[in-house]
Amino acid sequence: MNSTIQNIYFRSDQAKAYTLLSPALILVIFAMAAPMIVMIFTSFNTQISMIEIDRTFTTGRYEDFFSKPIFSMLLFRSVKISFFVTLLTLLTTYPLAYYIAFYVKKNKMLWIVLMTLPFWTSYLLRVFSWRVILGNKGVINSALMGTGMIDEPLGFLLYNQAAVIITLSHAWAAFAILPLYVSLDKIDKSLLEASYDLGNTKFETFWRVTFPLSLPGVIGAILIIFIPTVGDYVTPQLVGGTDGRMLSNMIQSLFGRANNFPLGAASAVLMLTTVCLVAALVTYITKKVSMRMS
Repeated sequence: MNSTIQNIYFRSDQAKAYTLLSPALILVIFAMAAPMIVMIFTSFNTQISMIEIDRTFTTGRYEDFFSKPIFSMLLFRSVKISFFVTLLTLLTTYPLAYYIAFYVKKNKMLWIVLMTLPFWTSYLLRVFSWRVILGNKGVINSALMGTGMIDEPLGFLLYNQAAVIITLSHAWAAFAILPLYVSLDKIDKSLLEASYDLGNTKFETFWRVTFPLSLPGVIGAILIIFIPTVGDYVTPQLVGGTDGRMLSNMIQSLFGRANNFPLGAASAVLMLTTVCLVAALVTYITKKVSMRMS
């Protein structure tokens, strides 16, 4: 019996793969799936006191979420901010990845390392640095006041949605460059030469050849940026102010001072559901666009 199992194991690459993956799968189940299941079950309960939760099944917390406009508004704001963060990050990182993939001939990985080097520091430190840069006594206001362009600090630079978008775009830029660069670097350069030989301009070659072939990297970058930024808590807390608060800040408050675990769990479940739907929609649309352009 043991010899039969050993023969199956050594002959089957799939069995070896599952064996190697099993520690990671177990970790994912206990570290991610189990808390998620607990959160889903908790969302159907009721908080009746500071330390007591009624485990009777109810959809009341979801009804509370949709009956109070502030929750829907914060969810919409979170999706909107993440959309603009994703868009701004792609617009700034795609040209960098394109330059490295097509114009840098030597030490490409060195360029990648140098571009991602600032992001090796603490995430909290990078977010707080933008608070210093955009503040009343920050770099921007100090430079403008020093040159005499303004007499008073520009108060609109900080504690709003724009500050959150700028900060998150910078914080997640390094994670977008990598999939974009890999996708662009894998493109066969002979395809570009063939496009030029057919009389296409550089822009037409980019739009008809380069961009469609780089869409897998674009999809990867979109998902890598959009999914975590929807639930970001630190950035809106530090630079968002009242106007830049997101649903994650409300969820933290519900699990904290408000002491309403079921409503916080329901809010988190709805936010996760929204993220999954948006991610699926983006993937579907991008694939359709890729098929039409190819």
